[in-house]
Amino acid sequence: MSEYLLEMKGISKSFPGVKALQNVNYQLKAGEIHALLGENGAGKSTLIKVLGGIYHPEEGSIFIDGNEVSINGVNDARDNGISIIHQELVLVPRMTVAENIFLGREPKGAFGVDKIKMTADAQKMLDNFNVGVDADMEIADLTIAKQQMVEIVKAISFNCRILVMDEPTSSIAEKEVNALFDIMRDLTSRGVGIIYISHKMSEIFEVCDRVTVLRDGTYVDTCEVAQTNRDHLVSLMVGRELDKYYVRDHVASKDVVLKCTHINDGKKLHSRVKDVSFELHRGEILGFSGLVGAGRSETMQCIFGLTKGSKGEIELEGKKVNIRNAVDAMKLGIAMVPEDRKLEGLYHVQSVRFNSTIEVLHEFINHFYVNLGREIEITQEYIDKMHTKTPSQEQTVTNLSGGNQQKVMIGRWMATHPKVLILDEPTRGVDVGAKAEIYEIMNELTKQGVSIIMISSELPEIINMSDRVYVMYEGNVTGCIDQKDISQESIMHLATLETTGGTTNA
Repeated sequence: MSEYLLEMKGISKSFPGVKALQNVNYQLKAGEIHALLGENGAGKSTLIKVLGGIYHPEEGSIFIDGNEVSINGVNDARDNGISIIHQELVLVPRMTVAENIFLGREPKGAFGVDKIKMTADAQKMLDNFNVGVDADMEIADLTIAKQQMVEIVKAISFNCRILVMDEPTSSIAEKEVNALFDIMRDLTSRGVGIIYISHKMSEIFEVCDRVTVLRDGTYVDTCEVAQTNRDHLVSLMVGRELDKYYVRDHVASKDVVLKCTHINDGKKLHSRVKDVSFELHRGEILGFSGLVGAGRSETMQCIFGLTKGSKGEIELEGKKVNIRNAVDAMKLGIAMVPEDRKLEGLYHVQSVRFNSTIEVLHEFINHFYVNLGREIEITQEYIDKMHTKTPSQEQTVTNLSGGNQQKVMIGRWMATHPKVLILDEPTRGVDVGAKAEIYEIMNELTKQGVSIIMISSELPEIINMSDRVYVMYEGNVTGCIDQKDISQESIMHLATLETTGGTTNA
């Protein structure tokens, strides 16, 4: 009997212009949670797609329980007990939980699908893992965290022995993360092996047994989590020590660039922004913190002109302005990198060049004349500034790793030379090396006089990069914290503090 549930040996996979994997090895034991770590573009997703039958490697072998297997498609992977929960959930929103769990393999009765049996079987599985969801509820009515739990139950329902989880906590709150970890531990106690992909180091140390690091498509090392530390893993990932991680050496001025007073979304029912007032200083990084659902992103959407019917007063450099839509905001020098780059940001079928320059067409198009050289120059400037890994400017942006897609997004808005830059979760799904680069760029922008509003769910990011922090709770600002007083305790106190609205300016 093999020591390993899964072995991937000498896996190599190439794409045009890119060697994604070169002789990569990976081993998973039954009953362990084994992290797969690496910078964006290191080859993690490609390796998982090889395991899941989406890609076929040019070289290498896969063994399960010591026996070589051939995985030539998704069904082959499933037949071998392999299930993958991708970062983007693939449930059908307007179908029930039970229908999603048994999609394509519904139990049959005398008159078609046996819905009673399907619902009962689904409920039994949900209860087995204490998910706290009714099987006859529609997926659209569940929180993202509950949908994540349903995905896990669906994967296990295939008698899965190898479960891959790709960034499963990227959109859920801390309480829900703990519930997810409990389910993972339950699964490993039943002999399931879990491959865990996350950029959050704290999670690796909390829930994983071993960690394998990839860099530039090659295998670097495998470590016992209990015998390593964050700095060692970072150096393995990036191939060097990170001397500076959080870079903040610029002192903001007291000049008020943006003043927002009594911002609300204008909705009488289900309002997410009720009463938000704040000031942004020149050259400042102003953090916005709060629990999931506090209304931070929705507030910025109001300011950027994306919420029809929103109310409140906005002053830019001392002058009252009327922002009816995003075009108005951009003309005033306000730029916004949205939270969800896939749904709200990128043109996925277009090139890096197209995505990099779409907001600055006026710089190289004059009536019917297109200055291609200038467009190429702008694109390359922000590829270089953001250290974006792409084989060429013509690469389709969807073929880049998540972190490199984020760099293209930020670079696009930097190209507009904004006075105010709103960054909504700027480093979500981004590796530690890329995070350090983004922090350095933010610091440099503030030195040039750009004022930044940063929404982040990562407290270390908020604490170390912000000059001041506004905290929100259920659509209201509960307070503002000066840099010297910013701490996890001070933020969480305000993040759970009910208020009647308004703000406390520091």
